[in-house]
Amino acid sequence: MWIVNWMDLALQQLAREAGVVVTVLATKGSVPRGAGTRMVVFAQGAQGTIGGGHLEYQAIAHARLLLAGQTDETQLRHVLGPSLGQCCGGAVELHFQPVTGADVARLQSELTPTRTPLALFGGGHVGKALVKTLAPLPFAVRWVDSRDEIFPADVPEGVECEHSNPVQAAVADLAPGSRVLIMSFSHAEDLDIVIACLKRLREKGDLPFVGLIGSKTKWATFKHRLEERGFSAEDIAQITCPIGVPGITGKEPEVIAVAVAAQLLQTL
Repeated sequence: MWIVNWMDLALQQLAREAGVVVTVLATKGSVPRGAGTRMVVFAQGAQGTIGGGHLEYQAIAHARLLLAGQTDETQLRHVLGPSLGQCCGGAVELHFQPVTGADVARLQSELTPTRTPLALFGGGHVGKALVKTLAPLPFAVRWVDSRDEIFPADVPEGVECEHSNPVQAAVADLAPGSRVLIMSFSHAEDLDIVIACLKRLREKGDLPFVGLIGSKTKWATFKHRLEERGFSAEDIAQITCPIGVPGITGKEPEVIAVAVAAQLLQTL
C-alpha cells in the first residue's frame, strides 16, 4: 500500500517523536499559501509545506528551537520582502504548536483534508495512470470495473476498488457531487455508463462533471446513439468529451492523466 499524503507520513513520524505543527494563521497581500495551510516539523525532516523559500526555512528553524526548548514563542509575523529574500510583497502570520504522539488522534481529524468524491470507470492503462496521479490530490477515488482481477494489488491509500457487473449499476449509488470519468475497456460499456449518468442527472442533477475518454469521432457516434435513445441536446451537453485540458496532445497514459487531473481540479 502506498502512502502518498504528507499528513499520513507526518502522523506516522509523530507517533515516534515530538514535532511542531506550523500553521498559516493569517495572510495579507501576495503570499505563497493561504490561511489554514500547515506543515509538521521534526528535529530531522518535515512533512508538508507552507510555501517554501526563506519563509519556510525560518519557520522550520523556529520550530526546531521550540523542540529544543530554546524558545517559547509560538506566534511570528513575517513580511515577504527583501529581508526574507522573497519578493511576494505580502505578510504571513504563523502559529507554532508543539505536539507529541498523544496528539495523533486529534491531528488525524484536523489535518485530513476534505476530499471530493470521484468515480473512475475503467481499470486500463489510463485508469491506472490516473489513480496514481489523483492519489495525492483532494479526491476520494472510487475505481470501478466489470472485469475480475483487473485492479493491481498495490493501490494508493484511500482508493476504493469495486467490481460491478453490469458496470453502469454503480452509477446509482455514487455519492452526490461525484465527478465521473468513463474509460472502460469497451465502447458499449462506456455508452451504458454515459446513459446511466444522464438518467441520474435528469433525476437528481448531482453529478457536476461527467467526462468520457475518446476522440471527436467517438463522441460524434455517441451523440447520435444518445439522440436515438431520446436524450436532448441539453442532456448530451452535460457530457465532456474528449477529456483533459486543451493544448496537451500527448497520448501516453501518464500525459493524459495529468491533463485530466488538471481539468478535474478546475471543477472544484
